[in-house]
Amino acid sequence: MPFVAKLDDLGSGAWIALTILGFVFWWPVGLALLAFTFWSGRMMCWNNRGMSRWQGKMERMRDRMESRGGDWFGAPSSGNRAFDEYRTETLRRLEDEQREFKDFLQRLRMAKDKAEFDQFMNERRGHSSADVAQPQG
Repeated sequence: MPFVAKLDDLGSGAWIALTILGFVFWWPVGLALLAFTFWSGRMMCWNNRGMSRWQGKMERMRDRMESRGGDWFGAPSSGNRAFDEYRTETLRRLEDEQREFKDFLQRLRMAKDKAEFDQFMNERRGHSSADVAQPQG
């Protein structure tokens, strides 16, 4: 399927344009293309993979900017090495804090999920032992 691969290389805009052309040509073709793009995952902006894709692009851009020695606005430095080092260290510290906070939130969610699961299992065990203890008849 080289045609599909070419459209994938062009991005979601090409799929949108093809879907619109499908609707213009004959509406069932447009509808079929729309369904295909959603269920095949080609419209990645509406699922979690899309967000990670954009975060990956931002990280690559940040790495490129750091390797050039510049900031986001293209200035190579402020002219003051002490300030540039302070800024770099502050940004690095903030990124580390952000990473630690994300890890903390993940651990917190895991602990909450485990507590809810343990509560469910305890309630389930309590009901099953109560059902067995009471004879019917």
